[in-house]
Amino acid sequence: MATDQRLPKKIAVLMGGPGSERDVSLATGRGVSKALRSLGAEVVEVDVHDENFALPKDVDLAFITIHGTFGEDGQLQQILEERGVLYTGDGVEASRAAFDKILSKEKFREHDVVTPEWEVIEVGQRPTISVPLVVKPARQGSTVGVVIVKNASELDSAMAEAGKYDQKLLIEKFVSGRELTIGVLGDQALPILEIIPKGGFYDFNNKYPFLNPQAGGGAEHVCPAAIDPDKTKQIQEQALHAFRALGLVVYGRVDVLLPDSGEAVVLEVNTIPGMTEASLLPEAAAAAGINYLDLCTRIIALSRTRAERSRR
Repeated sequence: MATDQRLPKKIAVLMGGPGSERDVSLATGRGVSKALRSLGAEVVEVDVHDENFALPKDVDLAFITIHGTFGEDGQLQQILEERGVLYTGDGVEASRAAFDKILSKEKFREHDVVTPEWEVIEVGQRPTISVPLVVKPARQGSTVGVVIVKNASELDSAMAEAGKYDQKLLIEKFVSGRELTIGVLGDQALPILEIIPKGGFYDFNNKYPFLNPQAGGGAEHVCPAAIDPDKTKQIQEQALHAFRALGLVVYGRVDVLLPDSGEAVVLEVNTIPGMTEASLLPEAAAAAGINYLDLCTRIIALSRTRAERSRR
């Protein structure tokens, strides 16, 4: 089969990673590898455990599929830049800002992105925001360590759980509403996808039921979400605004809550969203007429454009 001319000849798919989302990343990596091979690219799968990973010298591109710590936080991007290797996704600083929930909130405030009321505390301190609230470690992905606190009696255990992952905690006012996510490809906001979890909120088990079938997780996805056209456009523009506020230009997924009354609020932006069988970005892309193979090639094309601009 002839290689798709839009693709680099030899691609290293970086997967796994040392973080808590390792198994999800391996599933994403396998999906991307299969897609790129079907397009005729020579693919080398690289299971990354730490910064000492080996890459073949003649690799033309590193396709990053490591979620969370080390993959999304700028560390891997910095290493690849030092090695002179072209990679997918956004650069070091934008990746760092998007992954750090506190930095993200500061950027949102600076650019007038509507987001829930928030404060930062250290482990051991008490929040001033009243319950109901959400406790989040500053630097974790995929809702790892995130706890919703509905009653004051639950606060200590929530703080202890989040404190396992970070000394700095983001405290956010709990907003009840529909859980939405908006994929972004460059300047394009994809159709809004609504997530209706089977139980509780969209936590790790509900996101990735195939990793732990015994947990009974899962969620219903509705895409495009049943939201009127004017509101849909407004939320998509809001998602793009949040994406750009963090300095992002390649691709990502913006998580949003839509209350029954009032304006939608942006929670965070994921810069290397999942590309597994249960993932939201490929589903939203499909609703926009972009199949999985095309999604992979678009990510590569947008990444090349970003790298060319940064070299000028």
